[in-house]
Amino acid sequence: MKINALDYDSKELFKMIREWSELTQEEFARKINVSKGTVQNYEQGKRNYTFKSLMEICKKNNINIILEKKK
Repeated sequence: MKINALDYDSKELFKMIREWSELTQEEFARKINVSKGTVQNYEQGKRNYTFKSLMEICKKNNINIILEKKK
């Protein structure tokens, strides 16, 4: 599945990545070495993550980040 990340906010993107991994919040938190509360805060938009964190999370979950210049 492909999406345009610009169509979503950061909390929606984070939740999509977790859902694509087919893990619960608790399982996903263990996999990316954070607490379940941190995952919940990311998904609720109460806490922000860095782009570096996003890249690491995507690598661990076999998800590509592709940047494309508009024509």
